[in-house]
Amino acid sequence: MRSHLFAPKSALASSPTVRIAAFVLLLAAGIAAALAARDPDEATQALLVDAVEAAFEMDLYNARCRSDQSGRRMENLNKELVSRYRMTVLDVQDDYFPEGYYRDAQERMQREFQERLREMGGCPGAKEARLRDTLRERYESAMAEVAKGP
Repeated sequence: MRSHLFAPKSALASSPTVRIAAFVLLLAAGIAAALAARDPDEATQALLVDAVEAAFEMDLYNARCRSDQSGRRMENLNKELVSRYRMTVLDVQDDYFPEGYYRDAQERMQREFQERLREMGGCPGAKEARLRDTLRERYESAMAEVAKGP
């Protein structure tokens, strides 16, 4: 019986142990690459947080003052995040918001927006102050930055 050290290369390559080891190495490399691609730098994280906040505020304004419950801005941002960063809005809220949990982040953003709206005198005051235009500009700017990609 011959030792595997002296076996022809073709026999060594077909060894189940070698094939399993090669598979494990490829799998580990793929996982490492996926994790590295998903972990943006601090500037990108701040950009993603700003984009989520801008979309959330725009949708809150539309729901509160325009009776538009579509959530279209968050949906559009979600599509962009999935295609560019392989993450969702909820991933951003869970991973990069200071609260560390998407529901807490959403509650804070909603509370802060309601306070802002109250200070402006409700929807009539917000419309007079052209809050919708300000929110739209912030949203469109954030979406343009997100669309540039990593």
